[in-house]
Amino acid sequence: MLNPQSRVASVKWNVLDDAAALAHATERRQIELDTAMVDTFQRDGVCYVPGLFTDWVEPLRSGLDRIMDSPGDYAFTSDSAEPGEPGRFFDTYCNWQRVPEFSAFALTSSAAFLAAQCMQSSTAQFFHEHSFAKEAGTQKATPWHHDLPYYCVDGTQTASVYVALDDTPEDTAVRFLAESHRDGNTYVPRRFRTGEDYDYDDPSMVSAPTAPPDGGEARIISGALSAGDAIVFDFRTLHGTTPAPVAGRRRAFSTRWLGDDVRYVERLGVTSPPLDLDLLPGDRMPESLFPTLWG
Repeated sequence: MLNPQSRVASVKWNVLDDAAALAHATERRQIELDTAMVDTFQRDGVCYVPGLFTDWVEPLRSGLDRIMDSPGDYAFTSDSAEPGEPGRFFDTYCNWQRVPEFSAFALTSSAAFLAAQCMQSSTAQFFHEHSFAKEAGTQKATPWHHDLPYYCVDGTQTASVYVALDDTPEDTAVRFLAESHRDGNTYVPRRFRTGEDYDYDDPSMVSAPTAPPDGGEARIISGALSAGDAIVFDFRTLHGTTPAPVAGRRRAFSTRWLGDDVRYVERLGVTSPPLDLDLLPGDRMPESLFPTLWG
């Protein structure tokens, strides 16, 4: 399979004929969030949950490192540092059915319940996972963007559960623009390699700022992370990083979750993942590929 978003050729991402069977065969841990944390997510589009996934750090590192050692064996792998740029900026997604540590996290951790609470949704449907690594010396910024327009879904109840796999100082951690999930804009997807917008002929989308607003009423939310800390953020929340040099490895693992009101949508450009689904706009995503893991 060739990823149309300038990624390398990759293997078939969905190994299982019916992933919903796993949802019925496994149980997931519950974790009750403080109401104030849920309120923060709803208001700002992002909240931090310290230390929740400490026990998962080593397994998730192991899975990601195997992919990095042999990227051709996995789905949708990409190196976004240009030739000659220092370090390495690697990411990959849709490997949960191929990496046991990733499937164990999705199917047994508290991530589904965490997402459902933040989304204020009675269900949490698993979309896919996405993992990242910036090696020591990397000076490549993650371009300012939000995630929703990369996907073939739309709705207001969405959440990414981002797990830091390394201690990360604030200057190289992800930064978020508070309340941007409620600004009414859908921003054109951006290439991580160049920072340029994709060629989307979609009048409903606008170009995202190339840098977060400076001053005024804008609030930038960021902070140092310890391995095992979680960040939960809405697909519509603008985020990115600075080009500050990465002093040590900066690995992270995200799971993407869909709530009650999320439905299939047809974009005017390629989506990530590039799915070929027999769906009509407004349909729910099929359980056979995207199992409901809470509710």
